[in-house]
Amino acid sequence: MGPYCFKNDEGHNVTVNGDRYRAMIANFFIPELNNQDVQELWFQRDGAPCHTARATIDLLKDTFSDRLISRFGSVNGPPRSCD
Repeated sequence: MGPYCFKNDEGHNVTVNGDRYRAMIANFFIPELNNQDVQELWFQRDGAPCHTARATIDLLKDTFSDRLISRFGSVNGPPRSCD
């Protein structure tokens, strides 16, 4: 899939917040997943606020169901994980 950079309309890097993160998930990541065989794919997020906002978790649960490893996800991630 490759990296995704968060930039504004002028091409400058921007801080990732919940709205930007969800837009990336909905407009880039999920469409890319539709081109892959992901029936058994698990998705893991760290505890960053934009990753664990309720709206973000709901969006990811819609896609990954019980295969979401994250704070407030189906499976809690390990504390202080090296990932």
